[in-house]
Amino acid sequence: MDTTQEINTPIVTEKPRKPNWLRVKLPTGEEYIKVRNIVDKHKLHTICQSGNCPNMGECWGAGTATFMILGNICTRSCGFCSVFTGRPLPADWDEPMRVANSVKLMNVKHCVITSVDRDDLKDGGSIIWAETIKAIRKESPATKFETLIPDFMGKWENLQRVIDVKPDIISHNIETVKRLTPQVRIQAKYERSLEVLKRVKEAGIRTKSGIMVGLGEREEEVLEALDDLRSVNCDVVTIGQYLQPTPKNLPVTEFVHPDQFERYRQAALAKGFMYVESGPLVRSSYHAEKHVL
Repeated sequence: MDTTQEINTPIVTEKPRKPNWLRVKLPTGEEYIKVRNIVDKHKLHTICQSGNCPNMGECWGAGTATFMILGNICTRSCGFCSVFTGRPLPADWDEPMRVANSVKLMNVKHCVITSVDRDDLKDGGSIIWAETIKAIRKESPATKFETLIPDFMGKWENLQRVIDVKPDIISHNIETVKRLTPQVRIQAKYERSLEVLKRVKEAGIRTKSGIMVGLGEREEEVLEALDDLRSVNCDVVTIGQYLQPTPKNLPVTEFVHPDQFERYRQAALAKGFMYVESGPLVRSSYHAEKHVL
């Protein structure tokens, strides 16, 4: 009997009901309103809004915002992600300055830069990455920032371009446990992601990664993933609930209880992580402003 499907693929016999602890309060606060007004007036693009992030009010209230560069069409088709897959438009060389001007206009204290995967480009988009970081530094020298980068297909000269401009934090998410990686991150490799983090850390930059739960992983597999991250000296980890963005994406197998998130948090701290964010509504950039202190 072929048991490959049973072993590797999350199976849902009945769709779980969303629990009360995943309800989100409407964002409020003076700082949030100020940032929201600037974003609306100048038609600025943030992942916070376009991704309907549940923590938008809290993050904007703390002066943190997330921007996506290199377009909105990805060359990969990850099972958890709703970003459109296809042939991206050519790189926009004016984008670094536009992003830097947005950061300055919003007067954010901490910004997070992320991107789609650009496997279509020889440099993987790394030149735009580096130019964006340099432009933000020039326009907003007091702003701290984090880069949530792709794996650049293991082309290490492209990763090095980002390392060379020395962001405050370089983040790269493993997203899930090793067993589920082929289904969740179809074109990615678990070991390659660990190598990205290893190389960044060896360059003396603080590293960060994120894991989603509720995709069919077992507790021991999450703990193993935490061990794998610590084996490459990853400093910060986020653990959050996977929420199916569209019917075409992978189903949620479980809504993990907050008590289990707390157990993961305690386990991660015991393993030596510097900062751990673990909870149902935690996302990659949650409390990002705290991770550079």
